[in-house]
This record gives sequence, structure tokens and C-alpha cells, in this order.
Amino acid sequence: MRLFFSILSLFSLLCASVAHANLLNIAPESVEAEAWSIVDAQSGQIISEHNSHIQRAPASLTKMMVAYITLKELKAGKLHKTDILTATPVVNMVMWDESQMYLKPGEQISIDQLLAGLIVMSANDAAVTLAERISGNVPDFLKRMNQEAQALGMKDTYFSNPAGVTMPDHYSTSHDLALLAQAIVKQTPDYLSYSKLPSFSYQQRFHRATNLALKIDPTADGLKTGYTKAAGYNLALTAKRPTMNVDIPDRRMIVVVLGTKNAHKRAEVANKLMNLAYAYTRDEEVIKNNQTIAELPVIKSTLKMFKVETHQPTVVTTSLYNQPQAIDLNNFDNVTQRLYLPLGNGQKQLLEPLETTNTRINVELNEQQLTAPLMKAINLATIQIYQNNQLIHSVQIADNVHIEEANFFQRFFMWVKGIFSFFGHDQQTAKLYPLH
Repeated sequence: MRLFFSILSLFSLLCASVAHANLLNIAPESVEAEAWSIVDAQSGQIISEHNSHIQRAPASLTKMMVAYITLKELKAGKLHKTDILTATPVVNMVMWDESQMYLKPGEQISIDQLLAGLIVMSANDAAVTLAERISGNVPDFLKRMNQEAQALGMKDTYFSNPAGVTMPDHYSTSHDLALLAQAIVKQTPDYLSYSKLPSFSYQQRFHRATNLALKIDPTADGLKTGYTKAAGYNLALTAKRPTMNVDIPDRRMIVVVLGTKNAHKRAEVANKLMNLAYAYTRDEEVIKNNQTIAELPVIKSTLKMFKVETHQPTVVTTSLYNQPQAIDLNNFDNVTQRLYLPLGNGQKQLLEPLETTNTRINVELNEQQLTAPLMKAINLATIQIYQNNQLIHSVQIADNVHIEEANFFQRFFMWVKGIFSFFGHDQQTAKLYPLH
């Protein structure tokens, strides 16, 4: 990959990433789903999407939020998987025709069993039982669900029940559900130990996982299926696959498809979109970890220069498809994992993924110097990544800066030294380091 750095900056403790244009332009009419989103879990970039901000019934994909909150409670030590709960009359809220574990009031069950029932069996009684245990009652848990949604940036989502039952004011989007999926795989990855289970049994009731993509893709390990008449067949799918890149040995992808025709179709479409994204995009590490990028002059402190170092690598996802026409998903062979462009007369042209990408980085420093005393987070820079002169990703950079002010005697010594430095033309400016 060829990188061009116009101004060098940093990647530090706090960063907000913004994804831009679709990396793969997929023709919507070639995808048998009403809405979809494909997202790279590591870079957070949108690979492709369609109708991704149109509010739709999420059905049981709602339960991803219930599981996410439960696993956060486990992570915080407020719950334990071995905790035994006693089912309350709240389970009577679940109607006879809804997916359930058939819990009865007074029945005892563990958090671990409830999570498996929630994710694998898509049990509505597990959802309301966990909701009541965590927040005391279902209405308060719904407040928590919507607070968590807002915190994740799910701007087009509102939850009116924890199970995913169709209601006029219960909705989400493929974009928002992909944000939730990213939070799950990053913050509560234990979710995947449940979602990859092929089946789950409780009280002699056997339930086979409805995520058929688990059968056709050994790298898939989640996330959730959903169906109602209003929603159609929904699927949030994730997979983790090895790469040939030593810097990024594994890569995780997330696909959300909403409104497909049946259970087989949602698995087929999601798997094909997943394979296309893996084949015709890749992750690239553009800035390494623990790398000195710049030094900023410091005023009113014994510290002359503030060293800017990376605290984590910057990874971007780039496209390996360079054709002007939109991708027809029907031209992607799921066996060879390649696109074939029809030439007429029954002939097809193999379109291999690009081996190199024309990528450049523009980094703008927001600060040219720092003045002591400082003890706050400062927005220091913006990194913009372009591919073929199209902005594909940007990162806002901030760092927690703690610089003490020099005392009176130190300032006097610095003043005297400054006089001699002036005559000697010794002026300190921001020092930039090349990246390799």
C-alpha cells in the first residue's frame, strides 16, 4: 500500500472514528433483503449498506440488547452465571404462541441457562425474567435498554419490550443493530459462546439453533435470528477469519440483513454478503502501536517538548474492487469466493481482488504548542484516510495531557535561557517524525 502523509499527528488514548462512503457499491436489486449493513468490526467502517437507516421491526434481534446488558452486569460483578433465580409471575406476560422456555412462577433457573435460552431458543420468558432481575421491573429495564441504545449511537432505535414483539413504537435499523453487534463482540464477547451453540435443551425441551449460517460457515459464531410477520426474517451474523497479515492475524465481520423471505434466504444472503466483503476488502494497519509521531513545544514548564505516541494501532478497511459498475451479488460465486463479470455469449471474466491500494493519509494537528499547566483531554488532531481520493475513514484524536507548570525559580532560569536562545535563534517548533 502506498501512503502519503501531508502532516503527521497522533493516535492516542481517546479516539472517535467516523466511517464514510461505502467501500463496495452493491446493487440493491441483486440482494434479496429489504435492508442490510456490512461492517468491519475492527475498523468500524461500513463496507456496504442499503436502507440502513429505515426503521423496521427488529423482532428477536431485540434480544441482543437484553443479552448485552446482562453480560455487562456479569462483567461488573453484579451478577454471576451461577446465580439461581426464581421465576416470578412476569413469565405469564408471554403468550402461548411466543418462543419460550415455558418457565413457571416459582421455578428456579440459573443466569447461564437464561442466557442460553434467550440467545439460542430466543425465549421471551427468559427476556422478561432477566429484565426483572436486573432492573426490578420490565418498564425500568426498557429505560435501561433505550439508554444503552443512545450511548451506542443507535439514533433510529426505540425499544418498547425486551422480547421483540411487534409494536408500533418498537423499531430499529440495520445500521443501529450493526452498532449493537460491534459493541457485543468488543465489550461482551462471551455472548459468542452462546450464539455459536448448535442447540440447547432445557427441561427435556430440545431446540436447534435457527441460525442456519452456522452450518454453512465454520467461521461464523453468531449473533441472532429474528422473525415476525411484520419484520420478515432477520439475521445479525458475525464471523472471524484468519488473514495473511502478521499485523492483523484475524479479522471479524458483521452483517445484518432485515426483511428476507425465509430462514434459508436470510442465511444465504448474509453469508454471501459476508464472503464478498472478506474477498474484496481488507484491513490495513496505517499507524502502528507505541510509535512516536510528533513532539509539541511546551510553554511555562520544565518539559520542553511533549512527546506524542500512539497507544493503539490505526486500522482501516480498504476496497479491493475497482470496477465502475455496481456489484451484482448474483455474479459472486460463493464457492470460489470470486466475482465473475458476464461478457455475453455465456462467457464470464474472472475479476480478482486488487493486490495494492492507492491510499493516502492527511493528518492535521489541532495544536502547535501546549501551555502549562494542563490536566485535561485535548483534541489534538484529525486523521483522514483517502482511497482513490475518496474519503473512506476519519479519526478524531484526543489525549489526556498532564503537564505541571514550572515554579518561580524555574521560570526565571527559563527566561534567562530564553534570552540567549533568542540571540542564538534557538526556537522550538513542533517536530514531526516520519512513519514507516
